[in-house]
Amino acid sequence: MNRILMQLSTALVLAVACVAATAQDTLPYKDGVVVLVTSVRTQPGKFNDYFRYLSGPFTQIMEEAKKQGIVTEYAFYGAQPQSPDDPDLYIVETYPNMATFDTITDKMSAISKKVFGSLKQADEADANREEIRKILGTQMIRKLEPVRTSTATE
Repeated sequence: MNRILMQLSTALVLAVACVAATAQDTLPYKDGVVVLVTSVRTQPGKFNDYFRYLSGPFTQIMEEAKKQGIVTEYAFYGAQPQSPDDPDLYIVETYPNMATFDTITDKMSAISKKVFGSLKQADEADANREEIRKILGTQMIRKLEPVRTSTATE
């Protein structure tokens, strides 16, 4: 009987060790949404002009993109620049996953064409915005969702 208990105890310890080793061999997170943060510096006295574009055609484009599931949300954030090279505005766009970017060009081009009338008009409007703002850069970040794992202390 002692021998059987010893073998069962050993088997149990080995099973727990295998589960713990397997749990440690997986990532403690899963990939979440993808966020693009665009830093913008408007030209002096042109902030309201640029925001009119953002609240007009840009919002029309983003609302259609939301309807199609391309973006999940978007927002604008004002900032207090510390130097002439700092942004005074951030545009934040949230996408459901990285796979969205595999087909985004065609989908967003179709939406832009719908809003502006043609891709040529969309390109011209984009060129005109250079007079009122400068894009300082865009950063892509990804949300990491913690994966809950059970431990022996639970």
